[in-house]
Amino acid sequence: MRLAGRHAIVTGGGTGIGAAIAAALEAEGARVSRIGRRPETLGPNGFAADVSDRAQVERAFAAARGAGGPISILVNNAGAAAGVAFAKVTPALWREMMAVNLDGVFHCCQTALPDLLAAQAGRIVTISSMAGLAGFAYASPYIAAKHGAVGLMRALAAEYAGTSLKANAVCPGFVDTDMTVESVANISAKTGRSEGEARAELAQLNPSGRLIAPGEVAEAVVALCLSERSGEAVEIA
Repeated sequence: MRLAGRHAIVTGGGTGIGAAIAAALEAEGARVSRIGRRPETLGPNGFAADVSDRAQVERAFAAARGAGGPISILVNNAGAAAGVAFAKVTPALWREMMAVNLDGVFHCCQTALPDLLAAQAGRIVTISSMAGLAGFAYASPYIAAKHGAVGLMRALAAEYAGTSLKANAVCPGFVDTDMTVESVANISAKTGRSEGEARAELAQLNPSGRLIAPGEVAEAVVALCLSERSGEAVEIA
């Protein structure tokens, strides 16, 4: 129960990686508020919001604070991905990827900042991707946004180096979640490969040669919530 008495917000907390993170934080004693667009996935401590909308973020965080107390941990997990050739990227798709994967991190960090700075050990952990550390074909908007998310964490780490607030990123490879299922289906539809072949192809892009389990990402988040490190991008691949 190393996080007993702490109030954590997890965005995208209803499914996949976010649900695993929320469960891991609760297992360590934290009070967890889940933020997401689909209320039916969030449970009793859930608050509906689209992180790309600042007003919705502010309302949801205020409600979470009222229910769980001041925020001392923020996990920016909400995200979206799209695979398309750069020449076919539309301004609308570009804006969508930035809005969810980068603007949303900005909105959540700034909204929670007063609480985080007042906390004895404020923590921001942003779930980026190995795409936030390297380039891949057919995902330029997503990769640009995830690089930005890592850069924002490093900037906050530098700006608040003299405080108790620590900001870090976790950068997993392909994780065994519904988002990967969608990517597999997309690859299969566009290339004619079977879904099994497409899944194996994605797994081989991870240095480990396998898909990452959501619990592995959750373990890294818990470790960073307990750590004094700041400005790091922890790769899980």
